[in-house]
Amino acid sequence: MSERSITPLIVVVLLLGTLLALRSLNPPAPPPLPVSPVTVLAPEMVPLVTGNEPIAEIFTRAGCPVCHLVPGIPGADGRVGPPLLLATTGPVRLADPSYRGQAKTVHDYVVESVLEPGLFIAPGYPSDTMPTWYGAKLSARALEKIASYLERQGMSATQ
Repeated sequence: MSERSITPLIVVVLLLGTLLALRSLNPPAPPPLPVSPVTVLAPEMVPLVTGNEPIAEIFTRAGCPVCHLVPGIPGADGRVGPPLLLATTGPVRLADPSYRGQAKTVHDYVVESVLEPGLFIAPGYPSDTMPTWYGAKLSARALEKIASYLERQGMSATQ
């Protein structure tokens, strides 16, 4: 081959190499993830909550404040899920004809709602929002503390 025919080939190869090198330095940004509590609270991001923590830390480490208003818990003013005023709303939910769970007490309803969140969706809130993996991130002791705390929280707790 003559030098005249090789030169354009070398230029093309060098340009392609440069383009590939530049592309690898600045990879395209991945598409943005949809912003939702479920995305924000991926299971690997929530540490196991043992129940040995103070009650405010149990709620905070479990991620409850992201979605729920929880009386007495600093920063727990989420609006994605219902306010956790179970002393007031728990009995109403247990009596609701669409309630499909087995709980007979508000305490048991709280436990059931964490372990099987699809059994009852609070009116006015979207289904499939409460992560189903929460039960795996809370020890039995932590879940009992949460239920004991929430069964005492009612409308007057926020006023």
